[in-house]
Amino acid sequence: MTYPQVYTIMERIEFIRTLSLTCFGASALGFSQNNTKNLKNLSNSFSNKPLKLSLAQWSLNKSINQGLTDPYEFARLAHQYGFVGLEYVTQLYREIYNCKVKSKAIKNFVKKSNAEAKKYGLENVLLMVDEEGNLAEPNQNSRLVAVENHKRWVDAAAAMGCSAIRVNLFGSLSPNKWKVCSQESLLALSDYAGKTDVKILVENHGGLSSNAKLLMEVINGVNASNCGTLPDFGNFCVEHQGDTCLKSYDKYLGVSELLPNAGAVSAKSYDFDTMGNETTIDYKKMLAIVNASGYSGYIGVEYEGNRLSEEAGILSTKRLIEKYL
Repeated sequence: MTYPQVYTIMERIEFIRTLSLTCFGASALGFSQNNTKNLKNLSNSFSNKPLKLSLAQWSLNKSINQGLTDPYEFARLAHQYGFVGLEYVTQLYREIYNCKVKSKAIKNFVKKSNAEAKKYGLENVLLMVDEEGNLAEPNQNSRLVAVENHKRWVDAAAAMGCSAIRVNLFGSLSPNKWKVCSQESLLALSDYAGKTDVKILVENHGGLSSNAKLLMEVINGVNASNCGTLPDFGNFCVEHQGDTCLKSYDKYLGVSELLPNAGAVSAKSYDFDTMGNETTIDYKKMLAIVNASGYSGYIGVEYEGNRLSEEAGILSTKRLIEKYL
């Protein structure tokens, strides 16, 4: 990508930003008021639409990182646990990041993963892309490299029949700069992905991206039909110190704000009580919000706890979703 192209992208962003963010300010007020009303009047009834559950590979990250589970066993295990969709995490395939010819390693990953998914009759849903550079990085050269790195995964997702890649918006700590940098990267990736059926989805994944209102300003500023969100039930810490969260965004409001543009949903879980309920997230309330939004795509199970085994945590989360949907 040349600098003249970047300048064109920036011109588009500024034009879109002037118009769409102004409009968003007025519409968001009504949306927020309606959300508040809906949250107070959540119905106990749920629709009868088919429930599609996918397994987020991050649920197996401990055993994979410890060398106890081969990442290519993902499809077999997901099938064993009763899932129909697969959400891959790129950083768990260390041979890709350690290979001198990364494009060749990605091609091999696609071939092997497709074969395993086909073997067990599962659908490839999503690639969660990590360690490819910061898309909200203030330094333009570094940001351009990050965009180019992510394009390889758009191609991989297309070859696997995935509906989307998940990206992170790490980089600037200044809200205004973060928004501009994020929009530039997302617009470039959305333009590139336009030749495929792959969507670019942003997860609330800590820091500024966990401020749902701010993230939606970015998404609406890009204003691309193939650029959306991946609401995660648990990632709403906007300010932390070490492992301690100092400030959080309301998770229920955050999910409701992100759902209108959702291309996937991540049902995060940490631990369960003796009745099988998640101890930090009201799943009945959260799933009612998802259901009321009209979302009809996959719901991905992502267990991140430490007390239960990975299998027990995955199945406990799955049962809880099935209970309320």
